[in-house]
Amino acid sequence: MSEVYNKAQLAKSVTGQLAKRSTAQKNEALLAMADALVRQAEDIIAANAEDLLRGKELGTSSSLLDRLALNEARIEGIAEGLRQIAALPDPVGDTLEQFERPNGLSIVKKRVPIGLIGIIYEARPNVTVDAAGLCLKTGNAVVLRGGSAALSSNRKIIEVLHQAMEQTALPKEALQLVEDPDRASVDEMLKMNGVLDVIIPRGGSSLIQNVVMNATVPVIETGAGICHTYIDETARPDMAGAIALNAKVQRPSVCNSMETMIVHRAYAEAHLAELAEQFRSRNVELRGCERTLHYIPWAVKATAEDYATEYNDYILNVKIVNDLDEAIDHITTYGTKHSECIVTETPEHAERFLEEVDAAAVYHNASTRFTDGFEFGFGAEIGISTQKLHARGPMGLPALTSTKYVIIGSGQIRN
Repeated sequence: MSEVYNKAQLAKSVTGQLAKRSTAQKNEALLAMADALVRQAEDIIAANAEDLLRGKELGTSSSLLDRLALNEARIEGIAEGLRQIAALPDPVGDTLEQFERPNGLSIVKKRVPIGLIGIIYEARPNVTVDAAGLCLKTGNAVVLRGGSAALSSNRKIIEVLHQAMEQTALPKEALQLVEDPDRASVDEMLKMNGVLDVIIPRGGSSLIQNVVMNATVPVIETGAGICHTYIDETARPDMAGAIALNAKVQRPSVCNSMETMIVHRAYAEAHLAELAEQFRSRNVELRGCERTLHYIPWAVKATAEDYATEYNDYILNVKIVNDLDEAIDHITTYGTKHSECIVTETPEHAERFLEEVDAAAVYHNASTRFTDGFEFGFGAEIGISTQKLHARGPMGLPALTSTKYVIIGSGQIRN
């Protein structure tokens, strides 16, 4: 039997046991896991150093190395995410609807765990902890398959979490890490119908599309982030600049960072050259349309492929438009329905943008970097869904539950 099969079956075997654990028991385990991460931060950082060294030897980009890197502050932040999950209300058992039929049947719709969740992701070891915490809080067992770039980090993190779980009521078998770096392990997970109840991919577009196109297990699609910020004619220059810079450079390696800045022609005439210098001072390469090159001679000519690329790096596309309609058309053509922003002081333009742009998160005068479970108050997130069934946007605890109808009768039979 393969590692994937054995670990998935082991996790599956305790789903019933896990589903019966109380909120207090689950919270106790999450807090113990958080404390263990902080207590053993030095060991985790040492394991992470192995991944970073291997990444540098393989020529991994600085932005991807940043996604991979752990330090004491980041580990404390990851642990804080677990504490916040523990502090949040447990959705399992919540009554969503309750009604009585004319024949006397009493019907209650309740939240229940999904069962066994498979999560396939890339080089961010914080996802290992976020996924574990969110799944366990909702009574779900989980099989994690992280990227080979973070294997040493993930292996150590799971070891620490298992040690903590052994001191609690949660079975450690409910949390499994697939260590086989071969792509065949991913392919096997995609076909595990009857074992895995759902698969959630997190990562770049190639990983996500591989899962979506090849899985026979149900998939919740978390999309790539080609996010836009549209600076309208009436945008305040100080606000527009601050939002655009934050959306790109605060952490360019993540999916909610801006990849294309769309600028109204009047704003471009007055302010684009100055804003471009601010990006250049932060080592951002600019690629733009023909009109952009007029204001930023040192920019590179952008192609259609550029506008359709999620860089996750210090590269930014610029597109100058005549009006809001053209901005929305560009987003419709190249966006991935993740996060989109308008910066404007015209209420009518803001209202139209928020209403007409089809994305999981739409912003008026705020950075797209806020599309995040932690920032939304979810404690952490399992991913940002860009599809429209079951869940959309940052997926917190309720998104990791299904529903059950409970029907109470007094002898009713159907005619």
